[in-house]
Amino acid sequence: MATTTTSEEEEYMQNLRSKATELFIREEWTNAIETYSHFITLCTHHLSVPHPNPLHHQKLHKSLCISLCNRAEAKSKLREFNSALEDCDHALQIDATHFKSLVCKGKILLCLNRYSMALNCFKTAMLGNQASGNCEMLVGFVEKCKKFEFLSRSGTMDLSDWVLNGFPGKAPELAEFIGAVEIRKSEISGRGVFTTKNVDAGSLILVTKAVAMERSILGGKDLSEDTQLVMWKNFIDKVVDFVKKCHKTRNLIGKLSIGENEDELDVPDVDLFRPENVGEVNSNEDVEIDMVKLLAILDVNSLTEDAVSANVLRKNNDCYGVGLWLLPSFVNHSCCPNARRLHVGDYLIVHASRDLKAGEEITFAYLDPLSPLNKRKELSVTWGILCKCKRCKFEGEFLLSKQEVKEIEIGIERGMDVGGLVYKLEEQMKRWKVRGKEKGYLRASFWSLYSEAYGSERCMKRWGRRIPALDAVVDSITDVVGGDHRVLKILMEELKRKGGGSGGGNLEMEKVFKLAREVYGKVVKKQAMRTLLELCIAAE
Repeated sequence: MATTTTSEEEEYMQNLRSKATELFIREEWTNAIETYSHFITLCTHHLSVPHPNPLHHQKLHKSLCISLCNRAEAKSKLREFNSALEDCDHALQIDATHFKSLVCKGKILLCLNRYSMALNCFKTAMLGNQASGNCEMLVGFVEKCKKFEFLSRSGTMDLSDWVLNGFPGKAPELAEFIGAVEIRKSEISGRGVFTTKNVDAGSLILVTKAVAMERSILGGKDLSEDTQLVMWKNFIDKVVDFVKKCHKTRNLIGKLSIGENEDELDVPDVDLFRPENVGEVNSNEDVEIDMVKLLAILDVNSLTEDAVSANVLRKNNDCYGVGLWLLPSFVNHSCCPNARRLHVGDYLIVHASRDLKAGEEITFAYLDPLSPLNKRKELSVTWGILCKCKRCKFEGEFLLSKQEVKEIEIGIERGMDVGGLVYKLEEQMKRWKVRGKEKGYLRASFWSLYSEAYGSERCMKRWGRRIPALDAVVDSITDVVGGDHRVLKILMEELKRKGGGSGGGNLEMEKVFKLAREVYGKVVKKQAMRTLLELCIAAE
């Protein structure tokens, strides 16, 4: 038969709670969680035992509520968000208006980018505590939730102040955003990400935070093999640690490709990747992780910050980073890419690098799109890619049959006059009746020739009247490969040589800004874009 709580037991529980509180204040989170768990178990047991004094149970309920809330906060410090939310919900079942539990839950939901849910928590906390002085503290959280909820719906983002101030402090916290896209079967490989409406060049497509990231300081040198191995191990450990704590992330990572049987993979609904989607209910956080599969997934889907289709925004671009972003992992490669990545802290911003039509597949350049076919084929072996894009098909069938192209390639190797080689290629394209996008394909493949020719004052004095104007070549190339920072750089340098705003300079500057939006996206205003353009010119 159940008995009431003895004074010794009450004293023991009081000491246990005091010890847990002390550990919590000292930020010894793991020990605090363990001690609170012991207290919560005892408290729950004693609540199941009848007591003659009803105030006793009220006191226990209050202690249990506070302990659950503190344990939740300690868990959140260790990024055990799922378990922390369960503690908050348990506390709120005891007292639906418990201020501290509502605030704790709101903060956790905000960390998980579930803005509208977090907003509801903070608003409820404010309504129940209007008479206290705590509401002022919540105003900032409420405004932040409203702002991020709006940004997550609209995709409007402006990094101008951060850029103009020289990238101070940590990277800004961004709102996650998924635009008008869906995941479908792809003709390129397995599954891909497709637009569901027309998208203008520079427009935002996705903003998403990394599951995990690892960075290393370059210090002006390339990373050694040992350093890369240490980075990779640390990165894997971070991913494993996170998926152990978050069943939603574990389930979503399990939907990524391992590089085999691509056509047999299921096509997940894009809504599964939205932050507000809680995911499948799975309280068993101790599910064993298939490390062989996880390593294969990371090998296929991890992205690096130094990719040809990426830009990194930070004060000193002296780091090398690798990370895993879930939805961007479905974006396939093309040698005629239409999207680029912008890295801001742990966030990945994906924007259109040229105009997209509804139903068009979004693609990145895994390989350098401004390199010749033979070089791209060589790199594709390393990546395990068999590119079947229209450009590769055209160049594969066309270039191999033209002896003149081989002579130009030999001329490049022998260091012949680049202006003469550009002139020869342009003349041959006239004879071969190459027009439109096909001309853009060839100019992109021989970009090194064009960039060296346009960058040489001596060469332009000799060949400038006999080769196409830089503007025409830029338009031709960006039409097929989208915006590229190297093309932007040479266009900006040409504008500076001409003296900027004089004699039609405003029109030319608008052309530069248009290309800059294709490279960096519409994330900053013109003055901030000028700062990025200066950085582009200064880059090696």
